[in-house]
Amino acid sequence: MSRDSTTPPEGYDVQRENMLDFKVPEQFHTINQQDDKNFILTTVDEVFNWAKLSSIWPVTFGLACCAIEMMATSATRYDIDRFGAGAFRATPRQADLMIVSGTVTGKMATRLKLIYDKMPEPKWVIAMGSCAIGGGPYFKYGYHVVKGVDLIVPVDVYVPGCPPRPEVLLEGLMRLQDKIRGREGKFKVPKWVSDYAKKIPYRK
Repeated sequence: MSRDSTTPPEGYDVQRENMLDFKVPEQFHTINQQDDKNFILTTVDEVFNWAKLSSIWPVTFGLACCAIEMMATSATRYDIDRFGAGAFRATPRQADLMIVSGTVTGKMATRLKLIYDKMPEPKWVIAMGSCAIGGGPYFKYGYHVVKGVDLIVPVDVYVPGCPPRPEVLLEGLMRLQDKIRGREGKFKVPKWVSDYAKKIPYRK
């Protein structure tokens, strides 16, 4: 009766057998554990909101000196593209954000409303600068200046300044993304702002 020898011959590498053992069950177990971490449960609304806030396309619409700061925001130094909002469109039919940057006169107000009406839903408005927010230095004696663009179109985010720097516009863009996401954001209106707003004379 013959018996196979369990002693490997001289010069045989024992580790060679271990190389041929692919450990398939252990690898399948590892893959299943990784797949468990790759599943994300969310709602359809949250997915759509994430797509909206990640691809905001502003309309090419500048009025006065604030438009220079808006152009600087879209330049390479500040890189508004990292927010998904760098594709400035030349037609309102392809845009969903209007940045009112500058002084709105009574003659320009009708054009602004026309451009806003041509933008598809959902759409948003950022009032950039003191002139767009409340008339700026022309509030008292500028009879031809609209005392706030929110009298014409609904405004979602106000960006103060005269003119505001590109960093401030990017902050307003992030607050708009928070609003689209469904969060109020970290910004709270200081009490002195509301107190000062009550002292401003306003007549319809």
